[in-house]
Formats: sequence, structure tokens, C-alpha cells
Amino acid sequence: MNRKTYLLLAIVCLVVFSLQAVCFAEATDKLPNVKILATGGTIAGAGATNTTTVGYTAAVAPVEALINNVPELKKVANVSGEQISQIASENMSNEVWLKLGKRVNQLLAQDDVDGIVITHGTDTLEETAYFLNLVVKSDKPVVLVGSMRPPTAMSADGMLNLYRATILAGSKEAVGKGVLVMLNDTIHSGRDVTKTITDRVDTFKAPEIGPLGFFTGDKPVFYRAPLRKHTAATEFDISHLNELPRVDIAYHYAGNTGVVIEALTKAGAKGIVHAGTGNGSIGKAEYPAIEAAQKKGVVIVRSARVGNGIIARNGEANDDKYNFVAADSLNPQKARILLMLALTKTDNPQEIQKMFWEY
Repeated sequence: MNRKTYLLLAIVCLVVFSLQAVCFAEATDKLPNVKILATGGTIAGAGATNTTTVGYTAAVAPVEALINNVPELKKVANVSGEQISQIASENMSNEVWLKLGKRVNQLLAQDDVDGIVITHGTDTLEETAYFLNLVVKSDKPVVLVGSMRPPTAMSADGMLNLYRATILAGSKEAVGKGVLVMLNDTIHSGRDVTKTITDRVDTFKAPEIGPLGFFTGDKPVFYRAPLRKHTAATEFDISHLNELPRVDIAYHYAGNTGVVIEALTKAGAKGIVHAGTGNGSIGKAEYPAIEAAQKKGVVIVRSARVGNGIIARNGEANDDKYNFVAADSLNPQKARILLMLALTKTDNPQEIQKMFWEY
């Protein structure tokens, strides 16, 4: 092969490589830009053996490791990661919520961010999802994801969950649907979903209302949309908040005397969610403690320990007489979140009741 032929071949190769580079750049530019915010949890955990599915250590792997463990992510999105916290989700706090919510809003305000995935432990995932559903100020997708098994376990569910959550966060279908939760190929509203089983991968459900949609292969398919106000449509602004009002939960049980409500009032609670029996019933022995709390300005919300169903206003209690707020269909832990945010706006029970009907 003479020198001219070598030169021609080199030119051809250079052109081919240049075209490949251009095609790759164009393909990358067409992918959505998804930010992955890590908070810890089982999805970042590690067990002693590959059969350890309980008793493992949560919140070990950093966000970079989570991303590197799923190389397929680069085929569906331009991803980058950020560590917000590194905790087991039973240690989630108001402080982390405020930090996370503010960071989500900062990122979603950027033109180069199309959606956000938040990796999270499953124990309080539903609470974080509902908090963000009320404070995120964008229609761009925000998807919470976790796992029931650590990455070291056989049949670990975290990698596929993260992969599909990233697809969902970058999809047009998820725009305007509020904050979503995606595990086990099932898409839920952050308002409605709850953890229902201690240790199975199908634990997240919205028992009466049902999921928003599912994954079929690698495609999200929606069958309904949330109707309650969320994200950009809410009145709650955390941009200048450094703390949230203290709100606690008092769990009712046979023989309850109201001592828990007394203790919570003494501890400085500004609001108390009463997790009542049945349709949010309150025991007679609790009323003196409740009325004493109200005299100190504590707002009382009636929810139910049952976990499902709508609290009927003026049903099992005279809400109008006692200035109670009925929690609608929110479980106690979610009613607490809405009450905290409501108290940043007003302490009027009638106004707060309107918020519970809206959100």
C-alpha cells in the first residue's frame, strides 16, 4: 500500500470517527437531564451475605456508587448525582426535608434539569413524597425510589427500581403528575401511597385509590392523574423557612387517658394529629387533655389508625363544637405533614380544614 493510499485511508477513518462523535453527541443531547439526589436507605445498604434481607446496614453506598452500579442509566438519561444525606429513613427529619425541598426547587428552576430522582429508605419514603408533593414549585417530574432488599442480596430490587425511576423522571408522561413514587414497576402518587408490608417488594400501595400507572417493559403507562392540588399549584413556600412548627401524633388505644396529649402539649406541640379508632373516634377520657391543649393554641386534627378511608366531619366527633380538623383520607403521618405546613400559614382550624379538603 503506497503513501497516498495510507493518507486516503487515514482521512476516511478520521471522517468516520468524527461522524460517530457527532452522532453520539446528538444522541446524548436528546436524552433528558436527570439529577439523582441520594438520602440513604436500603437502596444504598449492604448485608453480611447475599441472603441477608433483614438486619443489614442501610445508607452505606454513596450516590456515585448507585449510579455506577446501573451503567444502563446512561442509555436513558444524562445523569449526575448529589448526596443530600446518608441516613436510614427512620432517621429522616424536618431539617433534612427542608434541605431536600429547597435543593429540589433550585434544581428544577434550571433549564438543564428535566427531572429529579430521589433515592430514599422505604420506612418514611411516603412522608417525604407527600412533603415534596406540597412544597415543590415545578411541574417537572420528581420521583422517589427505594428498595426492599440491599444491593448485596440475591434478587435485589434497587437497581431496576432506580433504572425505571430515571426513565420516569425524564419522561413527558410524568410532567404535571405531582411527586411520584416508583417501586416494583408501579407508579404511585406521593399523596396516596403508603408502605403496607414490612418486608416484601410489593409493599407500596394505595389500597383504596390505587396506583397511577405501571411500567410495561421500559415504558411508563398512566391510567389516571391526581386531582388534589400539588406542587406548583400549592400555597406553601419553604424558601425562607429554617424550621417547621412542631406537630406530633397521639395514637388512640383502649384505655387511653389522654396522658400522651398532655405530654405533647407540655413538650411544645403546636398541633396534634389524633390517630383515632374507627372513623377517627376520640375516647371520653381524652377530651379534658384535648381541651386544655386547645386553650394553649394547639390545633387538633382527627385522623384514624385504620390506615384507609375518609374521616367524616362531624361523624364520630362534633368537629364544629370542638374546632377539630378532619383529616379527609390522609393517614396520621401524612396529616402531620399537611398540618405542619398549614401552621406556617394560619392557626385557624376552619382555614386549615379547607386545606385538608384541597390537598
